[in-house]
Amino acid sequence: MIWFVLAGLLVLIGIAGTVLPALPGLPLVFAGLVLAAWADGFAHISGWTLGLLALITVMGMAVDFVAGLFGTKVAGASKWAMAGAAVGTLVGIFFGIFGLLLGPFVGALVAELIYRENLADATKAGLGAWLGLLLGAIAKIAALFSMLAIFATAWWVIP
Repeated sequence: MIWFVLAGLLVLIGIAGTVLPALPGLPLVFAGLVLAAWADGFAHISGWTLGLLALITVMGMAVDFVAGLFGTKVAGASKWAMAGAAVGTLVGIFFGIFGLLLGPFVGALVAELIYRENLADATKAGLGAWLGLLLGAIAKIAALFSMLAIFATAWWVIP
């Protein structure tokens, strides 16, 4: 029973990590699902299912990374903007949903403004970094729900 509780905790922390940049959300969810499958003796979850979950984990992380790079590249943002967006996200956590939505933009804008000292360029870079983080977060959330749906289907529906 303790293994299932630990697996559940890993999944819950991983769910939080899909929106919080400080936590590796998808790998934590995957680890929790593998632990649950192991605790059950792999009676409900096959190696194929775990392989598919691993693939979704890797793809979700890759899309998140590429989306962040794409957003900054298209907007011409510097690495400062990405770092600022990450800091803005962390600070935004303390201000609820609006903080999570606006924090990355404000962080990227401020960081890029310090770096470039041009408001128009900093705004464009801030928007690009924010858009990249937003698209990455959407991809991670889609991967998360896919993983949970596949696991639940394999556990409860497939004999």
